[in-house]
Amino acid sequence: MLTLDKIYHAAFILRDVVRRTDLIHAPGIHPESNVYLKTENLQVTGSFKVRGAYYKISQLSEEEKARGVIACSAGNHAQGVALAAAKSGIPSLICIPDGAPISKVEATKKYGAKVCLVNGVYDDAYNKAREIQEKEGFSFIHPFDDEDVIAGQGSIGLELLDQLPEIDAVIVPVGGGGLIAGVAFAIKSLNPQCKVYGVQASGAPSMYNSLAHHRRETLPSVSTIADGIAVKQPGDLTYQLCEKYVDEIVTVTDDEVSTAILALIEQQKLIAEGAGAVAVAAALFNKVDIKGKNVVCLVSGGNIDVTILSRVITRGLLKAGRSADITVELIDKPGQLRDVSAIIAEMGGNVVAVHHDRSGENTHIDACYLRLVMETKDHEHIRQIRQALTSRGYKIIDQSCTYVPIPEAGEEDV
Repeated sequence: MLTLDKIYHAAFILRDVVRRTDLIHAPGIHPESNVYLKTENLQVTGSFKVRGAYYKISQLSEEEKARGVIACSAGNHAQGVALAAAKSGIPSLICIPDGAPISKVEATKKYGAKVCLVNGVYDDAYNKAREIQEKEGFSFIHPFDDEDVIAGQGSIGLELLDQLPEIDAVIVPVGGGGLIAGVAFAIKSLNPQCKVYGVQASGAPSMYNSLAHHRRETLPSVSTIADGIAVKQPGDLTYQLCEKYVDEIVTVTDDEVSTAILALIEQQKLIAEGAGAVAVAAALFNKVDIKGKNVVCLVSGGNIDVTILSRVITRGLLKAGRSADITVELIDKPGQLRDVSAIIAEMGGNVVAVHHDRSGENTHIDACYLRLVMETKDHEHIRQIRQALTSRGYKIIDQSCTYVPIPEAGEEDV
């Protein structure tokens, strides 16, 4: 059984292996509460996962270690297992979904593990790892549904209580549930008044659904930029612990996650991956009641692929009203672009891209479409620019209208 003594033992074993990550004050995240960030994105391997992986491997028998270890992961657990196995002098094989960021796959290899890419998502990688384990006799290191792994993650809870004794609430990312199970058990055992909130991506709400329906459920599919928490089914042990110790699970959208990543970059100079930013997204968009409280958002990881990061930033700018586009129907004659651009400039907007199109089927023969992409301050600023244009007689076409988009070579939907 998971016990507080086991979590303390895990913290003792990990003391010379992992960083005691900083707790950073972040007043801009939620002005009506006192928000802190637990920066596990700055942890060894860039994620909290090394805590549970290392402690689990440290508790294996010599016979189990001699057989080598195998694990399945979307990327962060893979790196934790690879590093822990290397430090213990034992071989490791990691099954990773083929859609995981390339940076996580390559980092896993650099830590010394062999990698088996599996078609599908985390759950498919899990099934493949179990299949190989049965054939080859490896020791399996579960990413979340194991009491030693959970105890290792629970060491974060002990650190939080020591770093912020007056803590009122902690917001934790949730995938399979290992992190929140350990943190919630540790905190509730020592400070029952502290609220523990979990956050999942709306495209992968496995624990959210399970707790709502009071039974462990499996999702038919998952889809989210938060690949680290894209899990179809929570663990059996983690589900039981969450049902007992977690106060509430909420969900956030990919757009909200993108906004949180952008906020962390701009306000705190921190890089977080999608899964690592969901707790901050929950605070930013008032998903839980934290007004007037001392709150910790657990930033669980920072291993985001740079190619994904650029698209996430774009989505975050759109969500925050920092970037916008408008399409204006004009009479095709000289000076129109100059006049429209002048109005936008007067309003403090900055035009960064222009597309001119004469091919609309339903427009007048002398008409054209002018699509402008702008840098703006916020959604109110966008409204003011649109109002200024319409007040001077320009017709703005709704986004639902057909026009030819500005080409963005190599870009995909996030």
